[in-house]
Amino acid sequence: MLWVPLAFYPLSVAYGGVPIFIPVWWPFSYYNVRYGLELLPAFAVFVTLAVHFVAVRVQGRGIRSALGVAALIAVIGSYASIWADPVCFGEAWINSRARMALEGELAGYVKAFPPDSTMLMYLGDHVGALQQAGIPLRRVIYEGNHRTWKQPFDPEGLWERALANPAQYANFVIAFEGDVVSSAIQKQDLVPLAVIHISGQPQATIYQTHAR
Repeated sequence: MLWVPLAFYPLSVAYGGVPIFIPVWWPFSYYNVRYGLELLPAFAVFVTLAVHFVAVRVQGRGIRSALGVAALIAVIGSYASIWADPVCFGEAWINSRARMALEGELAGYVKAFPPDSTMLMYLGDHVGALQQAGIPLRRVIYEGNHRTWKQPFDPEGLWERALANPAQYANFVIAFEGDVVSSAIQKQDLVPLAVIHISGQPQATIYQTHAR
């Protein structure tokens, strides 16, 4: 079982559209670094086994001791190299700053909505805005509001019906540039209530539908 990640993750990176970017290699950015963590168990086990197999086959206590010291230095050095700035923490910190700024500004608008209002919003990317605003999901029509066994499209699902006619189901629509709500809104005659621009993040637009 420990060999499974060795095949699964390289194949996912090569053919599944999940490239891993680390800051010391071009393009010198952070992206999907966490996908590399799944190989740690394999490295931990098989490096140890490799050291053991080499140690039992070499002659001389001095060589074995040197091999053990080299392995210990490698382990200590690997921990020391990430102690100040773990790469996965760096990825989360750097890539989340713009997202958090967008979600914080959006949360400020959402808090001002009437407490009995409903919203149409895709939650796959910026659900944190609702969390910051203290908005329960029962007030939101999102991509999970349909019959999951109807794939890939459920024409009778609440999500699909709301996308087709937002004014009938939601008081407010929150669309992020490029998401499915934004695409559906282009077919509607809705006037933007507010537009949020954050560098590095898709433009967020809030519409009021005047739904009853």
